[in-house]
Amino acid sequence: MERVLLILAGVYGFVGVALGAFGAHALRPVFDRAIDAAKRAEWWHTATQYHLVHALAIGLAAWLFSRSQSTAATVAGFAFAAGVLLFSGTLYTMAVTGIRWLGAITPIGGLLLLVGWAAVIFAAAKK
Repeated sequence: MERVLLILAGVYGFVGVALGAFGAHALRPVFDRAIDAAKRAEWWHTATQYHLVHALAIGLAAWLFSRSQSTAATVAGFAFAAGVLLFSGTLYTMAVTGIRWLGAITPIGGLLLLVGWAAVIFAAAKK
């Protein structure tokens, strides 16, 4: 499980940096043509920020698992991974397409990120 979580952390980190650069450079003209350009750029920035922070959090879950083989550490890692997909994924999509109803899904991703942090607390306290 440690190896799986470390690979996930690396993949999420790599993709997060790539998407951050893509948003800063390639998408700038797309955002500038949109009526809500500032909002779209803000969504992209928030998505990449949470994406990258939680790539590291998946690594933290792998480290916790390596020390205790804790189910809570596994839950943390996969909750972070799913949370990034839903939270950042919906924000990325909203930024590119302008489809605002996806914002109703974003909080579910945020909830999963909170579940991940609660599981980290549980795993650390149990250790």
